Amino acid sequence: MHGTTGERASGADGSTGERPTGAGDTTARDRTHQDVLRSTDLLTLTAALVAVPSVSGDEQELADLVERRLRARAPRLTVHRVGNNVVARTEDGTARAERVVLAGHLDTVPVMPRGPEPGGAGKVRGLGAVDMKGGLAVMLLLAEQTADSAFDLTFVFYDKEEIGSRRSGMNLLFAEHRPLVVGDLAILLEPTGGAVEAGCQGNLVVELGFDGTRAHTARPWQGVNAIHRAAAALARIAEHTPEPAVIDGLAYRQAMSVVAVEGGVQGNVVPDRCTVRVNFRHAASLDSDAAAAVVTGLAPEADDARVLLSSPPAPPDLRHPLVAALCAATTAPVRPKLGWTDVGRFAVHGIPAVNFGPGDSELAHGPNEVVSEEELADCHAALYKLLSS
Repeated sequence: MHGTTGERASGADGSTGERPTGAGDTTARDRTHQDVLRSTDLLTLTAALVAVPSVSGDEQELADLVERRLRARAPRLTVHRVGNNVVARTEDGTARAERVVLAGHLDTVPVMPRGPEPGGAGKVRGLGAVDMKGGLAVMLLLAEQTADSAFDLTFVFYDKEEIGSRRSGMNLLFAEHRPLVVGDLAILLEPTGGAVEAGCQGNLVVELGFDGTRAHTARPWQGVNAIHRAAAALARIAEHTPEPAVIDGLAYRQAMSVVAVEGGVQGNVVPDRCTVRVNFRHAASLDSDAAAAVVTGLAPEADDARVLLSSPPAPPDLRHPLVAALCAATTAPVRPKLGWTDVGRFAVHGIPAVNFGPGDSELAHGPNEVVSEEELADCHAALYKLLSS
């Protein structure tokens, strides 16, 4: 299954993300499309997926190919298309005890200059290789190879994940097509280096507002400087180091950062308004409301506060039988997830979820994304073992 080796560039010219033009490039593009539609070699399939541009908001070409492949090569699955989201699931009426959902996003961050070329055989390099087209390749093969699974299965390929949770295709699917994506366990094939990353941090953004009174800067005592009023809260937040939270034996590091300060009118006016935005990455020991209370508690001087973003955390659920079975199918130790993924979205709907996928997450969103044949094969083997048990 994984016999083909050698380094695979993301396009015929070795470039990443640009749409081919010209007659010769059209041939290369056709060849890429055929590899997406037909290849059963993980390395070749990943390289072909990388060669199809799919920056957030421009996923249609890749979504079309994924849909065509699933309809042609996984006939036991019922395929649903919702915009540029593709969901393939068992709906054959057979009574199975549990449903496992595998999910991955089609989009990448914008095209960027390439860094030094990572060499070596048996690798795919290029935009999206790690985040997360290697995971998509694993999903496509598993969709074809697990016909005899004891589980009902759902494969979700969704768009716009990289541009905010509110615009994410997964948000749309849960809001308007929830029966398509519910299950007893969800596995997000985000890059984890082959380790199960359990749970995830919550992602909270709170905007704090400080009021003042305008005055001429030659006579500042006649006014109240709103920026000065915010200074004590800024210092307090800067000095605050949240303690790690230990859940199911995993230590979730928490972090709080001021990410924006806005205020001022012009150079000769005492400002009458200042806003401070605070990002809090918090563990599942705090729900979103409790996390917001921590932020506002550090700024008692604020005149108002509003939550701009509230992506809920997810607990690790290591005692759940399906989570335990996946952990047993891997060789790497379980670790906590730093950051937010759609694991948190599944958790808020009562569905245990984990991150587990090929590639080093430290390379995501950078110029040197590279995933190896070994990483792809190990991820595939662990999931195949779980789904075939």
